Amino acid sequence: MGAENFEHYLPLITSVRRYAKETKRFTKPLFPGYVFAKVPTALKPRIYQQDLLARAIPVDDEARFLHQLQDVRTLIDSGLTLSLHPLVKKGARAKIIGGPLRGLEGIIDDPANPNGIVLCVDVLQQGLLVKVPLEDLEALP
Repeated sequence: MGAENFEHYLPLITSVRRYAKETKRFTKPLFPGYVFAKVPTALKPRIYQQDLLARAIPVDDEARFLHQLQDVRTLIDSGLTLSLHPLVKKGARAKIIGGPLRGLEGIIDDPANPNGIVLCVDVLQQGLLVKVPLEDLEALP
C-alpha cells in the first residue's frame, strides 16, 4: 500500500509480557488481521494482485467510519490501557469460548452489563442466566 500511496492506518498498541526473570514490551495490531486503507475505486483491483489480501470490507457510511477511526487514534495516543472487546447486543446469540462452560451457546442478557448469558431450555420456555466474563464470550452471526 505504501508503494501505491494509498492512505492507510494500522492501529498499534504496546503490549507488556512479564516472564519469570524479565518484562518484554512489544507492539502489536489493535485489530489483528485488519489494516484500514482508502483506495480509489479505479485502483481497487490492485489491492488483490499479490494475493496478500483475503477480502476488502466496504464501508457504507464513510464519514462515520472515519470519525470512529479518529476516536481509535485518540484512544491509542492517550497512552491509556485499552483492550479489544466484542460488541454485544441484547438478544444476540453468543458462544462461551473460555472457562468451564466453553462451547455452550446462549443469548446476551443485558448489553449494559454484558457479562451475563442466558442458556435456553426451549421446551420449558425457560432460561438460565449465568455470569461469564466478557472475554469468554464470542458473538455468533
